[in-house]
Amino acid sequence: MHDVARLASVSIKTVSNVINDHPHVRPQTRQRVQDAIDQLGYRPNLSARGLRSGRTGVIGLAVPALSENYFAELADAVIRAADTHGLGVVVEQTSGDRERELQVITGGRLRLTDGLLFSPHALGQADVDALRTDFPIVLLGERIFDGPTDHVTMHNVSSARAAVEHLIDIGRRRIAIIGAEGDTVDGTSSAALRLVGYREAFDGAGLAIDSRLIRSGRHWSRTAGVLAVRELINEGIEFDAVFALNDALGLGALRALGEAGLRVPEDVAVIGFDDIDESRFSIPSMSTVDAGRKEIAVAAVDMLVERIDEKGERRPPRTVKPGYRIVRRESTGFPSRATDPSDVASWSPSAGDSTAR
Repeated sequence: MHDVARLASVSIKTVSNVINDHPHVRPQTRQRVQDAIDQLGYRPNLSARGLRSGRTGVIGLAVPALSENYFAELADAVIRAADTHGLGVVVEQTSGDRERELQVITGGRLRLTDGLLFSPHALGQADVDALRTDFPIVLLGERIFDGPTDHVTMHNVSSARAAVEHLIDIGRRRIAIIGAEGDTVDGTSSAALRLVGYREAFDGAGLAIDSRLIRSGRHWSRTAGVLAVRELINEGIEFDAVFALNDALGLGALRALGEAGLRVPEDVAVIGFDDIDESRFSIPSMSTVDAGRKEIAVAAVDMLVERIDEKGERRPPRTVKPGYRIVRRESTGFPSRATDPSDVASWSPSAGDSTAR
């Protein structure tokens, strides 16, 4: 900055005002400083600026695995949302490991950011006290509820119920659910909540559930989807639809059905969950639940920015659940064009809601 000030014949304060885009700098002076910056190749020391301001201009995002499409697309949505606030994003992959998740919120690299968006996998309701920190955190997902931080989550029960009701509406009665028993220890996981929605849809339609149609999938992957459907077929269990608890499981189910010579949707209808981009391009294109991933990202970033900017007395923690929609595609008998996302949205049964706790 001394070199820039000397070349432009201005004070160091004027150089600082230009760099920080202060309005009260004459255009001629601003241009002279900018010319000196360009000539010298000067770049501001962001670390030093952060030490002075107490801000880094960067937020953290901790997710279990970027290899999972949902979290990769969530990270993309968070980066886009943060950019509207002029913020960068550092992404940490925890691999769903308990110690790494604890490290993230107690003293990891992401504590060097201004705040954290945290999607735990190994931590659960018993770990709620670990979130009691003066560091700004917004919780994502379904592992911990009623904690001390803001929380952005999904309508897991009602959206799952709507997915199964869609299958019932098209005449399916023997509806298998895959991924249902994965990680349901405390009853608050995505799997547990979506299984509740599955049961509610059957109860609402006055239908009995065949427990043999409830299939586990500890890892919500394409491979797990293939194996679950193969088991159903090999055991000779009759089914005319599959509700996959995420799209990766659903894509695996489509593969297994094709291998067995079963037509989709004529013989077996399939619906997934998450509306990852790949579901539009499968053959047939896969119906799914759009649980509001983009809205979750925007709401979470906005709430985190509010907490970072918060001064004085802290407001009570808030819980936000964006709306969801059923996306009807070829796998449940509705024509769609993969290249035109506007073709596939069917209806929006729920608006987002926000409550303080």
